[in-house]
Amino acid sequence: MRRDLDIMPSPAADRPGLLIRDPMRYSDAVVILPWALAPCLEFFDGEHSALDLRAELVRIAGHLDTTQLCDQLHAALRDSAFLDDETFAQRKQERERRFAEAPVRTAAQAGGGYPDELNALRETMNGYLDASDSPTQANDVMAIAAPHVSPFGGWQSYRAAYRMLPRRARERTFIILGTSHYGEPEKFGLTRKPFETPLGRTQIDLPMIDRLASRAASGVTVEDYCHSVEHSIEFQVLFLQWLYGPDIRIVPILCGAFVQSIYGRGMPEDDEGVARVLGELGEIAAAESERVAWVLGVDMAHIGRRYGDRVSARANEGHLAEVASRDAARNEQIAAGNASGFWDLVQQNRDDLRWCGSAPIYTFLKAVPQARGQVHRYEQWNIDEASVVTFAGISFTAA
Repeated sequence: MRRDLDIMPSPAADRPGLLIRDPMRYSDAVVILPWALAPCLEFFDGEHSALDLRAELVRIAGHLDTTQLCDQLHAALRDSAFLDDETFAQRKQERERRFAEAPVRTAAQAGGGYPDELNALRETMNGYLDASDSPTQANDVMAIAAPHVSPFGGWQSYRAAYRMLPRRARERTFIILGTSHYGEPEKFGLTRKPFETPLGRTQIDLPMIDRLASRAASGVTVEDYCHSVEHSIEFQVLFLQWLYGPDIRIVPILCGAFVQSIYGRGMPEDDEGVARVLGELGEIAAAESERVAWVLGVDMAHIGRRYGDRVSARANEGHLAEVASRDAARNEQIAAGNASGFWDLVQQNRDDLRWCGSAPIYTFLKAVPQARGQVHRYEQWNIDEASVVTFAGISFTAA
């Protein structure tokens, strides 16, 4: 079995079991495996044989005639490209080729995270950000951090962040630092493709992207396929387009997790590639301070059964009070512009809070050390009945 698959309880009441899907969209298939067959997934690890699988099916079924069931299970996983085999390799190569050759990055979340029909989308976005929430007259905010959870779950924190952007930002290039959920650690994913949503198509600041690609080559992946499926930037594009028009100019950057630093200590920039990207972004920030604005797509803690915890989590209840306190301590370091202090807290217990946004935040704090932040709204949200995601809206000004 591929290790990058989403495997979770089926949400369909009439089809209980384990739901298996591909977040990378190399495959569009969705397989729901009955609970009785769930233990069989352990036998698709590259170490067990077909005979081992059949023996397990005999145990489950209580009879010897399991050949057909074994073949059907294998075929369902193989044909869905869920196995790490030739079928998957061919599908992966084809999808990545198609993305590399595509002229635009099409909307991946339309019809899921937000409506894909224009009138419905306008009504929805107006509910999130109406006329009274338009950008401020103030001109001192040069960056915001907003969630990347589905907007219907975090819209109030999105609003708290986006209403702080100044009106004059319309003419700026938005450097969007998104969390890369699927990308290579210690790498920054770039694309030269404009983003397209039902609201329209963005512009791309090609000179800035080309500069990063050439001067920080060891730290970046150009035309990173992760852009084709990643939501952490797409949701920010949607809100920016709603505020400033569809043809905003952007530099979309996916920030891979700084795994070496979290698990091996040291600082993220101890990696040469990371250091090069941070250095280039710092030079851009210093030289282009009047021309760029920064948008960070970040969530914070991930607690509960969906994320591997043995106990259920309820927003603002029980041990989530401690999570809120620890989140606040990190946010204090962010507000103070203290990159090293923030990272010290992330490294504690190997980031047991599972902050899904620590890399973009650290990247920004290192690139713009004069930034000072203000948290406008902190929330805890039950993404399902047993799991909680935390997030906030934050604005930044120069010290």
